[in-house]
Amino acid sequence: MTETIQVGELAIAVTRKAVKHVHLSVHPPAGHVTLVAPTATRLEVARAYVISKLGWIRDQQAKLQAQARETPRQFIERESHYLWGRRYLLSVIETDTKPSLKLDHRQITLFIRPGTPQAKREEVMQGWYRSELHAAVPPLIRKWEARLGVKVSAYFLQRMKTKWGGCTPSTRTIRLNTELAKKPKDLLEYIVVHEMVHLIEPTHSERFTALLDKHYPTWREARAELNELPLAAESWGAEEP
Repeated sequence: MTETIQVGELAIAVTRKAVKHVHLSVHPPAGHVTLVAPTATRLEVARAYVISKLGWIRDQQAKLQAQARETPRQFIERESHYLWGRRYLLSVIETDTKPSLKLDHRQITLFIRPGTPQAKREEVMQGWYRSELHAAVPPLIRKWEARLGVKVSAYFLQRMKTKWGGCTPSTRTIRLNTELAKKPKDLLEYIVVHEMVHLIEPTHSERFTALLDKHYPTWREARAELNELPLAAESWGAEEP
C-alpha cells in the first residue's frame, strides 16, 4: 500500500516493505520523490526523514532539470542519430526498393520509397535498433548466466517510458528498453546485469546492492553515466546514498 505525505510543495509516495532501511529516490524526468520504508515506520518518522534530506532532494531535482533532452526526431537529411553512444548523421535516399539501413563510418543511410511518411521512417529505424540489440544482448546474457549462476528463460525488447529495464523473477524473464541501442554498450551490459541480479534478489535490498558490488563494482558509475546522457525515454532515478 502506498501513501502520500506532503512536505511543502513536495508530494512523496511512501511505501512500507520488509526492508531494514529507508530508501529515498528522485525519479526523472520531473523529479518526483518516492520513499520505501520498513513496515513499522510511522508516517511522522518518514516525514522527518524527508525533511532532513530536502537539500539532497533539491540537488537531484536540479540535476534532472539541467539534463539534456533529445529533441523529437524527424528522420530527415543530416539529422543526428545515435548508435552505441556514437553520433551519426542521417542520409535519406528515396528509392523504389524495400526500406533498409546502411551504417558507414559516421553516417546512417536510410533507403526508403519516395513519399514515405515520418512514422514509417521511424518504424524502419526502430526495427534496425531492435536488430542491433538482438545481436548484442544474447552474448551478454550467456556471459552473466555463467558468472551469476542464473538462467534467463527469455528476454524482451520494448519501448519503455519509465525505466531502462525490468525483470519478472517468477518467469525468469528480463525486459530491456530499445533506447539502450543508442547508449554505449557498457551501459547496456550494466542494465542486463542489474536485471539478472533480480533473478537472485527480486527487490532493491541491501543484498541486491551487495551482489552488484561483488559482480559489477562499477555499477554506480555506469548508472550515473546513463543518467547524464540525453534523455528520450525516462531513465533511472537517483537513490539517496
